[in-house]
Amino acid sequence: MLFVGTDDGVYEIAGVREPGETTAERLLNVDRPFRVRQFDGLDGLFVTTSAGLYYSLDGRTWTRLSVPEASVYAVAVDPSGDKLYAGTRPARLFVADAVSLPTNRTDWTEVEGFRAVRDRSDWGISRHDDVAQVRSLRTDPSNPERIVAGVEVGGVYVTDDGGETWADRSVGKFDAPHTDDVHHVALGAGDAVVASTGSGLYRSPDAGWTWQRLDEESDQRYFREAFVEDGVVYAGGSPAHPATWETRDDHALFECRDGRTLKRVSSPVPDEVAVGWCRVGDDVVAATHRGTLLRCGGGGWERIGSVPTPGNDPTQSLSMTWVKG
Repeated sequence: MLFVGTDDGVYEIAGVREPGETTAERLLNVDRPFRVRQFDGLDGLFVTTSAGLYYSLDGRTWTRLSVPEASVYAVAVDPSGDKLYAGTRPARLFVADAVSLPTNRTDWTEVEGFRAVRDRSDWGISRHDDVAQVRSLRTDPSNPERIVAGVEVGGVYVTDDGGETWADRSVGKFDAPHTDDVHHVALGAGDAVVASTGSGLYRSPDAGWTWQRLDEESDQRYFREAFVEDGVVYAGGSPAHPATWETRDDHALFECRDGRTLKRVSSPVPDEVAVGWCRVGDDVVAATHRGTLLRCGGGGWERIGSVPTPGNDPTQSLSMTWVKG
């Protein structure tokens, strides 16, 4: 079953793999979830929102976990399934023992090494009230002590010792004004990291020590989220920020198969921006800012259904995860 976070909550989308239109049932009534995630080694679903972090074993009964900061943007679990991480606004990182789930009595501890980085960093910009958030978190199954954090606005930070010390691995040395405006980070094979920013899409082969710009040959420079599957990078790009999306039709759907350059591919909805991604069976599925569901099949991309997008403004993120039924 497909679970999607959209403008007014978390929905279960049925019919994704069958012919005909999909149907939607709202399971959690919250305003604009940031992430809907599940993890190997730990049962259940996690949803991050401006009202907190929610957890459910079955997608229907939800518990709000007592993270010290009210606004939770990112969540991750270590590969063993023992530690639960929450990234918040203001930009702080907390860790808890996952064995206490699903109660809301989880004891959270701030990751002091990350706090030390935050205290000496100049994060945030005036249009964001000079406050940053941990927008994206990733743990690495092949490197259990590694955590990658994307900070909006602040950059990319990596720890290889479970959070004790952190290194600034931010995108740099490019002629682009907003590479520290990190919307999402994704991990690939080995040490590969892909960062979606307000000024381009970047790939690092070595955990952020060096970066390659993937969108150098494209006019679309604004990216909300990318997806990495079997060595291929999938992304949707726009020439500018979401406030312009409804008045422009020059958005693009991309694939990068050589690790170096994005290639534009044909989209059934070229006037829509792909903002959410997941794997459904053997297929890659994308969701656009207007709620259109797309699937990458043997013959290219095709429309397979839709998800509710009831807000008046463009939907900037549609976080999705597929749970085998």
